[in-house]
Amino acid sequence: MASFQIGMRSSALLESSCGYLLQELQMIWDEVGEDQFEREKVLVDLEQQCLEVYRRKVDNANISRARLHQELAESEAEFTHLLLSLGERSLPGRPERKSGTLKEQLDAITPALQEMRSRKEERVNQFRSVQGQIQKISAEIAGQSVYDDSITNVKVNENDLSLKKLEEYQIELQRLHNEKNDRLQLVDTYIDTIHDLSSTLGMESSMIITKVHPTLNELCGISKNISDSILDKLNSTVESLKEEKQKRLEKLHQLGKALKNLWNLMDTPYKDCHSFSNVTDLLSLSPAEVSDPGSLALNIIQQAEAEVKRLDQLKASKMKELFFKKQSELDQICKKSHMEIPSQPEMENIVNLINLGEIDHADLLMSLDEQISRAKEEASSRKAIMEKVERWILARDEERWLEEYSMDEKRYSVRRGAHKNLQRAERARVIVNKIPVLVASLVTKTESWEEERNKVFLYDGVPLLAMLEEYNLSRQEMEEEKQRHRMAFTTQEKKAPSHVVVEQENMVGSRPSTSSRRLSNKSLNGGFSNAAPFKQKAFSWSPTVGNQQHQFCKSRNILHQGGKKNARAKDVSST
Repeated sequence: MASFQIGMRSSALLESSCGYLLQELQMIWDEVGEDQFEREKVLVDLEQQCLEVYRRKVDNANISRARLHQELAESEAEFTHLLLSLGERSLPGRPERKSGTLKEQLDAITPALQEMRSRKEERVNQFRSVQGQIQKISAEIAGQSVYDDSITNVKVNENDLSLKKLEEYQIELQRLHNEKNDRLQLVDTYIDTIHDLSSTLGMESSMIITKVHPTLNELCGISKNISDSILDKLNSTVESLKEEKQKRLEKLHQLGKALKNLWNLMDTPYKDCHSFSNVTDLLSLSPAEVSDPGSLALNIIQQAEAEVKRLDQLKASKMKELFFKKQSELDQICKKSHMEIPSQPEMENIVNLINLGEIDHADLLMSLDEQISRAKEEASSRKAIMEKVERWILARDEERWLEEYSMDEKRYSVRRGAHKNLQRAERARVIVNKIPVLVASLVTKTESWEEERNKVFLYDGVPLLAMLEEYNLSRQEMEEEKQRHRMAFTTQEKKAPSHVVVEQENMVGSRPSTSSRRLSNKSLNGGFSNAAPFKQKAFSWSPTVGNQQHQFCKSRNILHQGGKKNARAKDVSST
């Protein structure tokens, strides 16, 4: 049984690559006479050793196969991860099916894996470059003065390297570029504005800009700080300079107006005013229109203040002269419009106050200017009425001449210039016939004026309505008297001889003019009954009723004398 087993084992060994060696070993054992037990023991040892060698080889082969499987799986996983991280679905060089041995499969996927790795490295570099620029610009916008722009400091998320993500970073980078450019333009705009304002105000712009931040100075040589805090400081600096510009311009406006007022009051020569034309030229300009270098410098304001102070001191010495000039202007306005003229005692009292220094010059001039302004305004409101008054005066002159002409017994005789007098008489009758309408219109306008202003319309100190009422009464009496004489003449014409008729005609024609009548107390009181009392302000005046009667009689005499002069002038011209 043992020999059979040995034979079987020997035959098995002979079939193997070690069969010849085993046969040679048996021959040696036979020659030596080795014990069968020892032979079996040696063969068992050889078999165990062979099994161990085979087992080691198989184990090594298994390990190698497992390693290949792992490498292939890792390559597949890495390839898939690279596809996902790069955002690609597939690669043209990748094998579609798993075929062949493990080494063949590994050799097939390796080129595609290398291609994906190179793509990943290129994509990572792109991400690192874009993210580095984003971090750098963000640091500049944040105002970081020191920034390490080394690319190695940029951390890239390698799990998402898709083109979509890269495009998002590029869009963000473009947005930051635009924001940086906008901020740089805004900074440049602020700096230019500071330069312009500083030049106008006569200030040093470089010191102001350096005070905001040293990097904003062009001499610094480094990139400008464009952070939010710097923009806020620049904006506040510009606003403060604009406020200072506004204050200085308002100050110069006040000084310019004061200078012009003082020059006008004291009739300052043009050559003395020309040296401050740069101040007065600013009166019509707004802050946005003032841009000349040094036009709002402090030294200009100080010079203007000194000049105003000097002129104020000079004005005090010329106040009396200015007062008389203003008084003369007021008198001319009042005389031209036949309004009340300031009373002489009150003016003398003001002069005495000026001499004693007990009156404020500014208040006095302001009061005179107000009175002149009121006088001009009232003269303007009286203009339409005064034009009708002048027409009424001329019409009364014609009426008076016509009365005198009617008394002339030789008016129809043939003499030199008689035809001209006849023509004038015709024109005078037309004018005289229009007097009632003119007087009625004048009364209406005067009443409307008095009602609107709640005061009496005075003509040379006399109520105009009283004058018109007195004229209407006298005209009515004259018409009634003429009517009585005409009726008496008609009755006597049938009985009396012709020379009596002529005498009666002369009596009718020789009736005295109404211009010599005095204003009755009734008409005068009626003229003031509806008038509101005058308010007396500082340095104002108000005549008494007695003065009004005196002025009325005076104006009546002036009108009467003026009418006679006009009539004589017309007679001379007609002859």
